[in-house]
Amino acid sequence: MNKIELLAPVGSEKALHYAVMNGADAVYLGGKLYGARSYAENFDKESIIKAIKFCHLYGVKIYVTVNTIIFDNEIEEFINYINFLYHNNVDAVIMQDKGMIKKVRELFPNLEIHASTQLHNHNNEGVKLLRDIGVKRVVFARELSIEEINKIDVNIEKEVFVHGALCVCYSGCCLFSAMKSNRSGNRGQCIASCRLPYSILENKKNLNLNDKYLLSTKELNTINNIDKLIDSNINSLKIEGRMKSPEYVGLITKIYREAIDSYYEGKKYQINEKNLNKMKLLFNRKYTNGYLFHDFGKDLMNIKTPNHQGVTIGKVINFDKSKIEIKLDYPLRQEDSIRFVNSNIGMTINKLYNKKGLLVKSLNKGEVAIVDNKINLKEKSIVNKTIDKELINELARFENRKILINMDAILKKGENIKLTITDIDNNIVTVEKNRCLEAINKPLSKKDVEKQLTKLGNTPFKLDNINVTIDDNVFVNNKDLNEIRRIACYKLKEIRENKKIICKGNPLVIKEKKVEKEKVSLNVLIRNREQLKAALNQNVDNIYITDYSLYKENKAKNIYYVLPRVITNYINYKNENLLIRELGSLNKYKDDNVIASDYTLNISNNESLSFMNNFGVNRICLSVEVDLDNFKENNYNTEVLVYGKAELMISKYCMINMLLNNDNKKCNLCKKNKYELIDDRGFSYPIKTEYCNMVIYDNKNIDLSNEIKKIKRKINNFRINLLDEDYNEALNIIMKFKEMIK
Repeated sequence: MNKIELLAPVGSEKALHYAVMNGADAVYLGGKLYGARSYAENFDKESIIKAIKFCHLYGVKIYVTVNTIIFDNEIEEFINYINFLYHNNVDAVIMQDKGMIKKVRELFPNLEIHASTQLHNHNNEGVKLLRDIGVKRVVFARELSIEEINKIDVNIEKEVFVHGALCVCYSGCCLFSAMKSNRSGNRGQCIASCRLPYSILENKKNLNLNDKYLLSTKELNTINNIDKLIDSNINSLKIEGRMKSPEYVGLITKIYREAIDSYYEGKKYQINEKNLNKMKLLFNRKYTNGYLFHDFGKDLMNIKTPNHQGVTIGKVINFDKSKIEIKLDYPLRQEDSIRFVNSNIGMTINKLYNKKGLLVKSLNKGEVAIVDNKINLKEKSIVNKTIDKELINELARFENRKILINMDAILKKGENIKLTITDIDNNIVTVEKNRCLEAINKPLSKKDVEKQLTKLGNTPFKLDNINVTIDDNVFVNNKDLNEIRRIACYKLKEIRENKKIICKGNPLVIKEKKVEKEKVSLNVLIRNREQLKAALNQNVDNIYITDYSLYKENKAKNIYYVLPRVITNYINYKNENLLIRELGSLNKYKDDNVIASDYTLNISNNESLSFMNNFGVNRICLSVEVDLDNFKENNYNTEVLVYGKAELMISKYCMINMLLNNDNKKCNLCKKNKYELIDDRGFSYPIKTEYCNMVIYDNKNIDLSNEIKKIKRKINNFRINLLDEDYNEALNIIMKFKEMIK
């Protein structure tokens, strides 16, 4: 039985060391290019080579993230970077961009590809398509339950997040950071808009909630469900945290390693309070089992604060302008950091006093700690510890990982000393050196040979077994034995570090589909009868309708039904016109329907256009993030959203239901009332729902009216997305753009 893989995050060389030494089976890291965590320290090319050798030495796999969307002017550099990774023996690359997956499969058929969670992997059909193009592993959306994952019956490796930060939005579906701050989550530059304060309006009335962090999730923690995870059909358990400290990476890896090993030893694992407190001290926003184990609403979200919570250590019992007195329920030490919960202000303890006012290094539970009031505390408060200096120092002390080896030594008179070392992966090194002499005085014993050969010292190796065959009356210098051991260990280390990685894949062969070029067209997405009436009035070229009954009433060659962005159960459509919005729909409907695709598929380059076209999509809408100035001309039917509010996120979490519906069942509040999210600048973001998934729209409309003439040579379809516009507003918008594209 293959053991489940423990996959650890690595944002720096120090974190890499902590992950490997604490028991990771594999690590994932980003280079300086095209990774979805561009604000992590990350690795340059030299340090990537060093990391690969280090991991392979210890039998640890290394996956490199190249999981951003790619623009046309970056493709050459991207492929050169993949070439570098491939020839330096990376175990796999983690990718999002569909066009680049296609290109890499064509150019590097023996390179293993993992489909990033940024590909919105949430259903059977999407996974089938990825398997069919040669993807080896899928990283699933965090929104799936373990039962849903088990039902995905595709022969492909499955990876799930089991610990760390959660995105409130389906991954790869978030434009909040891109539209709000011009820093794209799909380009690795997310500013975590979900961790900022918001208020909510119901029918223009502020609900005046006490808690402001309405999009902030708790931290995922599934440690006590390790048995269910291993019993599932999941292959890899992934820890989130490339932006977190090396100490965090080391501790979480160590605890999950212990839990996994306990399972295989037949023991039931339950985390103890000591380890749980260590976890909390390093980072937590309170914990949730996540959608993986059916936590929803208040069990999933922490809308009080987005900050690290630490561990409660006591409460303020007195304060003045200079000092704060804290009654301790937990030890406190100099150089620890604390946070006062009521004011949400933190500080580091530079000076710690006891009740007598004497400077001390530490105080214990039950004692009163006095600290300087350098934060101008103005109210009594619960106190949390957020950094424990002793824990940081403790986590820096760990035993180096060792590789088990067997030794076979043969010492025969008149022949060279022969030493063979075999490691646990069946790598074999044999070294012959220096002739064995006949002993003049004291002959060498088997014990003498074993003593010298097993002095492995600072090498990464640990002896499991040694077998020495020796003639009687033989003499060899200790220096010669030490030298042959040193050479053999060095050669074995080299073999392990330079292990060749080959994924035996077949070249990707997809026949290029011929494209019939459409005339320049104006297309409109509508949501109700009034908007449909306006579109029909202006005789637009194509109409996309979100309401299925309205679509059926008006079915025509140029009218399309807009499919949901999240689908777990597919309807068997045939001979329909469909606007697909996720990868599974492409696989499900490509053979029996007329298909156009939405901007939600993140198409950002000509290779992705080719990918979509080859799978039967004739009209392909580009991502709203594409820089049209640098977008190459092409022979495909390309569409651009020239007017309308973009979807900033789609979430399985619905704040309307959580905040306003007490029984957590379907509430239909969104059908009865109008809701808006308000940010700290006063901007309003409309909230809608799509099959009980919450959709947040941008506060402003995309408007490319000034760009039409410039992009007409590259683009032949122009899209308007209507949201709440009435008949007259819709009519005026359509008339304006119809005139422009003539």
